[in-house]
Amino acid sequence: MKFSLLLISSMLIFFYSCMGSVSKDSVKKLLKENPDILAEAIQANPTVILDAFKDAAQKAQEEARKKSEEEEKKQLEERYDNPLVAQIRDDELFRGGGKSAPITLVEYSDFQCYYCSKGFNTVMELLEKYDDKIRFVFKHLPVIGQYSRTAAEYYEAIRLQDSKKAIKFHDALFEEQSKIREGGEKFLKEVAKKVGANMSKLSKDVKSEAVTTRIDEDMAEARKYGFQGTPGFLINGIPVKGAYPTSYFVEIVGELEKRGKLKL
Repeated sequence: MKFSLLLISSMLIFFYSCMGSVSKDSVKKLLKENPDILAEAIQANPTVILDAFKDAAQKAQEEARKKSEEEEKKQLEERYDNPLVAQIRDDELFRGGGKSAPITLVEYSDFQCYYCSKGFNTVMELLEKYDDKIRFVFKHLPVIGQYSRTAAEYYEAIRLQDSKKAIKFHDALFEEQSKIREGGEKFLKEVAKKVGANMSKLSKDVKSEAVTTRIDEDMAEARKYGFQGTPGFLINGIPVKGAYPTSYFVEIVGELEKRGKLKL
């Protein structure tokens, strides 16, 4: 209501100011000294004022959306010539085509993030579409829920044992994401057992320096490149913030080819 009154006040000030002979300051003074003017205006024309308020709010939202899209396009354009470079470690786990693949897709993700489950589906579609021409690297940005960090630790501890088991663990968590919150660490252990992890080694590694440092490095890199929420992606260094559909990534790949920066 307070915001509505402020909007109405602004509209009245603008209206009276447009009359030419009335200054903005004098209208402000008038409304301050006679607040009943606003109440009477609302009571006399509730539908008109409400519609004006809705129209103004919708216009403001639309302008904000357009501004955001323009800024995103501008940043995207800049990145085609100045791509971001994610750290690719010597022991990185690649899904897809491996080190020689011309497309590198890096994701900063959270196992408890709903939109990351959407991102998971997109990644699977991209891996199927581009086959051995794409390599996928999964990185961590656990910011959503109580067990986000714990799930990341379990994944990394299993990765130290066997990359195939880590991939199965990764997929299982996104396929049954709601159970992470419901079952907590007990559920994570159940999935770890199901994929064949060495539980004794897992319990030693899950809080190890190697695991902790790796997750911390991922988080620092994500924030360095402006990813605050999840999921965040880099496709050949082009940032994508959010769970965009597969077609959006395909468009970027096409643009990279068009500019001669990628050859498939």
